[in-house]
This record gives sequence, C-alpha cells and structure tokens, in this order.
Amino acid sequence: MEERVQKIIANAGICSRRAAEDLIYAGKVKVNGKVITIGSKADASKDKIIVDGKMVKGSEKVYLAFNKPGDCLTTLDDPAGRKTIFNYLRLKERVIPVGRLDFKTEGLLFLTNDGEFANRVMHPRYEVEKTYLVFLDKPFTLEDIDKVKKGILIEDVKTGNAKVRYASPDKDAIEVTLHEGRNRIVRRMMESLGFTVKRLIRTKVGKVDLGDLKSGKTRVLSYQEIRQFI
Repeated sequence: MEERVQKIIANAGICSRRAAEDLIYAGKVKVNGKVITIGSKADASKDKIIVDGKMVKGSEKVYLAFNKPGDCLTTLDDPAGRKTIFNYLRLKERVIPVGRLDFKTEGLLFLTNDGEFANRVMHPRYEVEKTYLVFLDKPFTLEDIDKVKKGILIEDVKTGNAKVRYASPDKDAIEVTLHEGRNRIVRRMMESLGFTVKRLIRTKVGKVDLGDLKSGKTRVLSYQEIRQFI
C-alpha cells in the first residue's frame, strides 16, 4: 500500500516526519534510484528507499481481526498480573489494538501496525459504527428502545442516535449499533436504564463482521475490508 515517503521514513524510526521532509527538500531521498520531491509516494514493502545514502527497511503492514475473549485486558501487560490480549497472540510483527474493549467485553478488535488505519477507525470524526450483542438481566421494553434510539444523557453528554433491535424471543438480548467511542459506553447506557449487562460482545466494526472467528483467534482482514477505512 502506497504512503507518502516522509511518513514511511518516520515510521521506520529514522527521524521525525518534519526532518524527513527537510531531507526530501535537500534532495537526499531516492525511491528506486530517483530523487523524489515532497508529495511522492512509495510502497515500503516493495520499493527501494534510500535516505542520505542508507536504505530504509520497510515493514509490511499488518491488519488483523481478533476475537477478544472475556476476562482479559486490551493492553500489552498488567502490573496486577491479569491476563491481556497478548497472552493469546503469537505474532512476529509488533501490533497495537485499535481502540479498547473493557476487561469483561468480548468480540471484534482490530490489530495493526498502521497508525493511520487505527486513527481512521477510532477517531470520532469518521463515525465508524460498532455493533454489540447485549445480554441483559431482564426484558428490554419498547420504551427502553426508544430512549436508546433518541440518545441517553451520560455525565451531562447525550449519546448519539443508535440503532436497536431485539436479539432474543424473550427480549432480554438486544443488538445495539452506534458510533460512540466513550469508555464502557454500552454498559453505562444500560446501567442508566436500570439494567445489568450479563454479557457483551462486539460483533461488527464498520462492515467487518466477527463471523465464525473463534475466541482468542485472529484472521487477516481482506483488502476490501481495509479499504473501507482508508
């Protein structure tokens, strides 16, 4: 995937993006033997990039879907010794989780080494929808559904409009789709309505579905799945 060369240089740890731009202005950066200008793009996994006489070692971009189990943290490690998502991962590449799911919450989580991709998924301005399957301690009423659709006041900030539908005949499980990114927002919405969340699973991010991916396992995102965010 092509990116601006100054970004590739910065991601390789050679210097800051601003310093990389200065090197390009000074004519000290070549791609496949040709001196480049600001705005030039390259593919770090394929193109030969030389900066001031030294080759840039490109790292191939990694985009994974991970089914996060419950009872683990979305962090690298935990001082308290609790299990994290990295107890389940056996990857050669260094990746970061795109956003977080709380300790108890299960389901779809992206892992990548592409900062731009992560920002496109997480930043509120892009309004990427996330879908959750919510199992409750009692039936959800039509009045409750109406409240969630219109938005709920959480710490003086109203949630955005959400989509809600029943996910069980007994109406004690619902599917909620929203683009809110606040911490534990689904649990807090349910608690504000007087419900206890027995289980919470994120099933979808954008158009990417968890599908039949097993708990604790990963799969590579397809080109089409990646392109919807970039």
